[in-house]
Amino acid sequence: MRKKIIFVLISGLVVLAFISVAISGIDKKKKDDLYQQVELFSDSLAIIQTEYVDEANPKDLIYGALKGMLSSLDPHSQFMDPDTYNELKVDTEGKFGGIGIEITIKDGLLTVVTPIEDTPAWKAGLKTNDKIVKINDELTRDMTLIDAVKKLRGKPGDPVNITILRESEKKVLEFKIVRDIIKIKDIKEARILEDGTGYIRLVEFRENTPQDITAALERLSKEGMNALILDLRNNPGGLLDTAVKVAEKFIEKGKKIVYTKGRKPQQNLEFISHEAHPILNIPMVVLINEGSASGSEIVAGALQDYKRAIILGTKSFGKGSVQTVVPLRDGSALRLTTSKYFTPLGKVIHGKGVIPDIVVEETKIEPVLAEEAKPQKAEDIFEEIEKKGEEKVAKEEKQFDYKSDNQLTRAVDVLKAIKFYKGT
Repeated sequence: MRKKIIFVLISGLVVLAFISVAISGIDKKKKDDLYQQVELFSDSLAIIQTEYVDEANPKDLIYGALKGMLSSLDPHSQFMDPDTYNELKVDTEGKFGGIGIEITIKDGLLTVVTPIEDTPAWKAGLKTNDKIVKINDELTRDMTLIDAVKKLRGKPGDPVNITILRESEKKVLEFKIVRDIIKIKDIKEARILEDGTGYIRLVEFRENTPQDITAALERLSKEGMNALILDLRNNPGGLLDTAVKVAEKFIEKGKKIVYTKGRKPQQNLEFISHEAHPILNIPMVVLINEGSASGSEIVAGALQDYKRAIILGTKSFGKGSVQTVVPLRDGSALRLTTSKYFTPLGKVIHGKGVIPDIVVEETKIEPVLAEEAKPQKAEDIFEEIEKKGEEKVAKEEKQFDYKSDNQLTRAVDVLKAIKFYKGT
């Protein structure tokens, strides 16, 4: 028992010594207050070690305390043990086994930011702002983001059961979703729609996105692009520097794209456009919705502030905080919110979102087909069957009908009007 108490006291002293280094820059009064609270922690640790019914592993106790401490700050700050930290690194590879959703904690609840297009979650019908109540019959209350991600990911082919609350419909829904390899493709569509109006659907900001979008823009320019729709709907974000590089392709060199503010001067950063030959001579519309978050909001906010593009759709998600990952000596890490994003004109993104210049709610436009006369002759019947078969194949191959998307159709109309008044 004596050895155990000595060990606990040494552990407490180590914790105190570690924290004393971390708080060396704090003024004396705050230091004194903090040391008092640290002593409370050390006392509790000692009592648990000596009095708890089962012998507790000191590492488990420290890890548990760190998880609680970080989760008490905000939904995006977390302590990650070595395994969890390695899981986080997988995100940047653009390929993993899971169901294909971006999640966050909103109003204390595990919330879907957006389902990634063409993934199991998307096909199953999960929607932005769905509240995840259970994962495999385990309640998500007090579950961290990292823990939720670990439970949702898994071996491709294995199912996961999810219970969600859809507040917009006042329904609790059950989903059984089979995991798959999730491959992130940055650019989903890049084509000319009509009359020289280019369309690029960007679904995430990853390492290769700047090169991919440059290639797409060059190809569309050769095809006669004289206006552009940049579709950022359901784009959950990604890499900050990538979002900046996308925005600067449409903003004059030397202009501020986004800036961050934190408690320390070194956390206050400005991101300036360095693009030598930005595209400034064609009108633009940017599409956003409630699934557009983080990097999407940086791009939309910058283009809106400089009046470089008309923002159309619905208010974006409002995720505008910066997380810094700080590795620790044992392979674990802290994911800590260190600053917040602001648009060039100083608008707050976090919790506010980007408000569109033109609000257009999302609905589907169903084509109205004229009723055709029934064929009278046998040869007409065969021709009709062949025609319908060809139409079905063509429809399956095309898999893209922008005229059924009211927001996209409205964007095309807006650009038509701009080109008309400019005489182009």
